[in-house]
Amino acid sequence: MSRAWPRVRLGAVLTPVIRAETVDASREYPLLGVRLEGQGPFLRETVRGTETAATKLFRVAEGDFIYSRLFAWRGAFGLVGSDLDGCYVSGEFPIFRPIEDRLDSRFLNYWFRLSDTLSRVSEDCTGSTPLTRNRFKEQFFLALEIPLPPLTEQRRIVARMEQLAAKIEEARGLRRQSVEEAEIIAETEIVSLFSTGANDGWAKTTLGDYVMDCCYGTLEKTTDDDSGIPILRMGNIQSGRLNYSDLKYLHLTERERERLLLKRGDILVNRTNSAELVGKCAVFDANSKFAFASYLIRLRLDTNRADPNLIAAYINSSAGRAYMFRERKQMTGQANVNSIKLKDLPILLPPIEEQRRIVAYLDDLQARVNSLKHLQTDTAAEFDALLPSVLDKAFKREL
Repeated sequence: MSRAWPRVRLGAVLTPVIRAETVDASREYPLLGVRLEGQGPFLRETVRGTETAATKLFRVAEGDFIYSRLFAWRGAFGLVGSDLDGCYVSGEFPIFRPIEDRLDSRFLNYWFRLSDTLSRVSEDCTGSTPLTRNRFKEQFFLALEIPLPPLTEQRRIVARMEQLAAKIEEARGLRRQSVEEAEIIAETEIVSLFSTGANDGWAKTTLGDYVMDCCYGTLEKTTDDDSGIPILRMGNIQSGRLNYSDLKYLHLTERERERLLLKRGDILVNRTNSAELVGKCAVFDANSKFAFASYLIRLRLDTNRADPNLIAAYINSSAGRAYMFRERKQMTGQANVNSIKLKDLPILLPPIEEQRRIVAYLDDLQARVNSLKHLQTDTAAEFDALLPSVLDKAFKREL
């Protein structure tokens, strides 16, 4: 069995650095934060001297190792890269430089991604409120003991970890690309079907030709009282589907229930949102009672002539989105499309039997895309678990 590496206090291999500068009201300061879970420093914001309450800020340099006193227990440690050289931190971010012939800063960075290391950090945190004020003080940081092999071995381990991390990221990218390409295929197929419909004798109409009823949602203020009717809002329309979580509720009168309760096959269209989201829609497909809020328009179609799922697919396609973008009314911070413009949407439709066949085909295509997405999620979880596992082996001298 290999002999364990000697354990060395961080105070013996790191030097605290203070590059304090008095804040100048006329200057701008790029301020850093540190991401959680070992994801490292990032440019949080740029402020003028008049916009910060601090009287002093601290300049960082490439190769510095910094951490957040407040969120050290969440893994907020990391190296300052060349892109962040010359930025600033507040006094809540201690700065250190490794002693170059003793410690490779990248080796230290990987060590702070180990769960055992973060457990020790968490034990040393102090504060009045555990989840928000767990400050990790410098004396505890410098007292931590790191297993320290010779510098050549540190660099070998770092090289292996960086090689593995690059391969993992490459695999993530390929998986993401496959999902994106599948989604493009599905989108292209929808647009192609409608654009060639004229050659196949599809009827040239407008959406309003198939709308039996069009209605705006309730303006009443919703509550968390779940004894009422759940109310769907614009945030419940996600990626062309309705998400039935994060609900608010209302107690409706009989008259309101008659007007606002949804039926399967109703299409809900987002009439007010940002320009890129206004006009997005989804088909209501639940068996229980739901109503809807004022930023949504409900379309109830003649389902003997128009399949709601096909209509919704067209509205959400690039062709439908282009129409919504052209016809939107831009207001301060938001865009709006009204029911008149919505019903004026030009559309080509085949007979209802052909519509249903197309919907079945598109459902099958979407199921394949969803399968790829699930695979991407499962694979991402495996990738997330792989690097910590290899890190653990590396620091146990098993790599």
